[in-house]
Amino acid sequence: TIPAFLANRFPTRAMSLRTVSAIVIVVFFAVYTASGLVAGGKLFESAFSGVINIGGMSDYAVGVIITLGVVLAYTVVGGFLAVSMTDFVQGCIMMLALVIMPTVVLFGEGGGGFAQATQTLNDVDPTLLSWTDGLTFIGWLSAVAWGLGYFGQPHIIVRFMAIRSLKDVPIARNIGMSWMLISLIGAVSLGVFGRAYAIRNGMEVEDPETIFIILADLLFHPLITGFLYAALLAAIMSTVSSQLLVASSSLTEDFYRLFLRKEATEKESVGIGRVSVVLVGLVAAFIASDPNSQVLGLVSNAWAGFGAAFGPLIILSLMWSRTNGAGAIAGMVVGAVTVMIWIELGWN
Repeated sequence: TIPAFLANRFPTRAMSLRTVSAIVIVVFFAVYTASGLVAGGKLFESAFSGVINIGGMSDYAVGVIITLGVVLAYTVVGGFLAVSMTDFVQGCIMMLALVIMPTVVLFGEGGGGFAQATQTLNDVDPTLLSWTDGLTFIGWLSAVAWGLGYFGQPHIIVRFMAIRSLKDVPIARNIGMSWMLISLIGAVSLGVFGRAYAIRNGMEVEDPETIFIILADLLFHPLITGFLYAALLAAIMSTVSSQLLVASSSLTEDFYRLFLRKEATEKESVGIGRVSVVLVGLVAAFIASDPNSQVLGLVSNAWAGFGAAFGPLIILSLMWSRTNGAGAIAGMVVGAVTVMIWIELGWN
């Protein structure tokens, strides 16, 4: 776990670092996991409206429950290995979908091609296709900071910590960066050109976060639509499972074994980890129960929390020999609290 790494890096403050970092991980991962469940709820609400009727619950609530149930099933039973293997398959499906969808939106029937899509967007808002128009220095810095937040995301960092040997790191880095490049270009293209498609064809999109679902249903044969829905669900599940696993590991290793049962056996720790997965999932489901929640809003809050609390600390602990335990605790606390205040005051 990240708390264990920090404790080993700064042994004089080991207990404090493990405690504070575990609290930060559990709090922000509950919010982060909730964003995935909100996405699952919106998928079911948009794709299966009126089809699923369970105890009078809304389609959104059913979607949240089903999404959480499926993820809990393989995360609780299979642990890290199951999450890693399913994430690989889910990642391949997601990447394929993010290549297919923007291509069809641009060049399929009603798409009009790149030139028409560009013209449509320029007529609506010329800044949509510009890198600089209307962008202040603070706005640019904020956008760059999103990228720097990667260094503080525990569910991403632990994948590199789990690599078999140091010589495998460059390969993993190249694969990871290639996947991210293709997927990010596909996701941004879908959002931008999906908006152009909707405007040009007179479509009303009440919730912009459902554009993928709307276009999948509109543009493709039902079999392909089912594959694209599976890709969206794969994106949700891969993220939620990784977050649940890291949060439960932290609860088990950095709380239970640290304060309650230092002599806990491996079997007992696995059992506690499974219980922790369920508990964090239930808290996330409670947070996600509001159907008006925005996926991007929840993600930005959690991303900012981890990026501010862990990002600078991880970089400095690896790159600067003068980093000490007191500074590590101060940086982590100030980063996390600043983000919480920022969110509470509505500045996010």
